[in-house]
Amino acid sequence: MEKRSWAEPYKIKMVELLKMTTREEREKAIAEAGYNTFLLRSEDVYIDLLTDSGVSAMSDRQWAGMMLGDEAYAGSRNFYHLEETIRDYYSYKFTVPTHQGRGAENILSQILIKDGDYVPGNMYFTTTRLHQELAGGTFIDIIIDEAHDPASTHPFKGNVDFHKLNNLVNDVGADKIPYVCIATCVNMAGGQPISLDNLRELRNWCDKHDIMLVHDMTRVAENAYFIQQREDGYQNKTVKEIVFEICDLTDAATMSSKKDAMVNIGGFLAMNDADLYEKACELVVVYEGLHTYGGMAGRDMEALAIGIKESVQDDHMSARIGQIAYLGRRLEEEGVPIVKPYGGHAIFLDAKAILPHIPQAQYPAQALAAALYVESGIRAMERGVVSAGRNKETGENYMPNLELVRLTIPRRVYTQAHMDVTVESVVEVMKNANEVKGLEFTYEPKMLRFFQGTFKQIG
Repeated sequence: MEKRSWAEPYKIKMVELLKMTTREEREKAIAEAGYNTFLLRSEDVYIDLLTDSGVSAMSDRQWAGMMLGDEAYAGSRNFYHLEETIRDYYSYKFTVPTHQGRGAENILSQILIKDGDYVPGNMYFTTTRLHQELAGGTFIDIIIDEAHDPASTHPFKGNVDFHKLNNLVNDVGADKIPYVCIATCVNMAGGQPISLDNLRELRNWCDKHDIMLVHDMTRVAENAYFIQQREDGYQNKTVKEIVFEICDLTDAATMSSKKDAMVNIGGFLAMNDADLYEKACELVVVYEGLHTYGGMAGRDMEALAIGIKESVQDDHMSARIGQIAYLGRRLEEEGVPIVKPYGGHAIFLDAKAILPHIPQAQYPAQALAAALYVESGIRAMERGVVSAGRNKETGENYMPNLELVRLTIPRRVYTQAHMDVTVESVVEVMKNANEVKGLEFTYEPKMLRFFQGTFKQIG
């Protein structure tokens, strides 16, 4: 049977008009932003692929839910709706809302990590690792080697390498490992999923060593979709069922709800242990707000509860991942080097392969993101040596094997035509790759430098 086209399972009710800029205007804008796409004004951006965090289009039901906001300081009914939804869809007994995911990371790290501890995880994420380090811990990468190879087509590049995990226990002892932090759809690896088979094995390993298993569940629904499509025995399971099974294998979770759940702000820390919940409630009052709002307005908690339910619908996930796959296929057809298999929230350009003349010490991914903006007004973001930061002991740059530019697709925002424009723009930058220059810092923050650092061109 001939393959037929598909369309998004929604229709557009409202539009936001975009500003079209000239190349000269974009050259001026990126120079003023210090060649950092985070520092561009959004009004100067045509297609914004910087992030999928807080920039998705909420549904009519979510907007309607905003009108049901109970803004009571204590005991908002929206909190109890959110808590019930998290219990029903994600399995966790207790919920502490936070203003966004890093608020949950901060609270969890302060409670569980002591000086000298080691926290293994399936590849670092920027804010997660920073909170672990600020609490006195050291992050240890336990992801499989295939995750560091952009050309590898391993279907579950988010999987844990148990040889690495066992070596860590043998070296430092289980008492020095407060928890294993596992991410679903690993961002820094290119949005790559972990398999349920691997996660079950990890659950057994943690039980054997009496170590907590913490879930970075920011993109759990996308991971569930990949399991449905790729893992034996799950083709007839719904995304909703697989999401619950994933969460049920873990003890606690941090969530940036600005991704999967399609809200503009919000997150939470969830867990099954009553003692941990009590400690988290004490700290959330210090850093966020009362334990029944935790930095979120009642209306946002209501939109979040509705967004969770929409995020696990099969039609939604098929369209979501389908748009990513469409962009990936089009780029591959044009010979653009990208991370394979296609991720769940973005396509990642291999900056090393596209700009081989720029050494990694001159930040090729940062330079490529800036060049793409100048070419067409598309804003992407660097995920390479700038994001990796510096070794806190030596001060030297971490040099990750993956030097990537992330084309991050907001949920329910852009059309296939926007994807076509993106492909054409990337191809044009590749044709003129030799004109792209390396960069050096003019201002380098000590922490999370990719957000606010500024650069100048070399040569």
